[in-house]
Amino acid sequence: MTSKSIAAGLLVAAVALSAGSSAFAQAAAAPAAPAAPQVTHGPAIGGVCILSLENAIGASAVGHYVESRMQQIVAQVNAELNGEKTTLDNDAKALDAQRATLDQSTFEQRGLALQGRANALQRRAQLRDREVSATEQKAVGRVGQEMEPLIRQVYQQRACSVLLQRTAVVIANPAMDITPQVITALNGKITQFAFDRERLDQAGAATAGGAPPIVQTPSTPRPAAPAKR
Repeated sequence: MTSKSIAAGLLVAAVALSAGSSAFAQAAAAPAAPAAPQVTHGPAIGGVCILSLENAIGASAVGHYVESRMQQIVAQVNAELNGEKTTLDNDAKALDAQRATLDQSTFEQRGLALQGRANALQRRAQLRDREVSATEQKAVGRVGQEMEPLIRQVYQQRACSVLLQRTAVVIANPAMDITPQVITALNGKITQFAFDRERLDQAGAATAGGAPPIVQTPSTPRPAAPAKR
């Protein structure tokens, strides 16, 4: 093993979740789209209502709170992983500087130990990546649970006969959109709730010991996997 192979084995351990990348925040944080050409709508169809779930969550007070809290959690994860990576980088440089004074066997043994630490850090980074994803899924699921009865409530108030998801509709009369009313109702019900990063390593240990596993909410694509340097 050479110093180059040791350096190549040190991995960038960071969770790349930037502001506005989460599912619930895209609608609220994305740049405003260019103004669409003005459309003259026909009369609103009685009983037909439209709802944008993404906008309802992303534009709500609790949606903004969850996004802010997720940014804090990701910053904590990055600080943990990057601190360990900096230590590994420094140890690799120190070993490289000692290359001329060490026999080949000692150099390779220390190199293998460094590589083992790098591999462990990579596995921990992948675990933290999954934890961040699970945390967001659970938080968004909580918001969805809070919003579900409100959707039913607004649906009845507006005397809807059918409710369509906005993503399934190309153009529609805005008078049929109940999203603003759902956002108002959600803001009046909840603006924040406490949550922390999910601990999947603890969940796995509990499962191995006979405790029931923790069931996560359905998954959505989340932070990019750590990349090799």
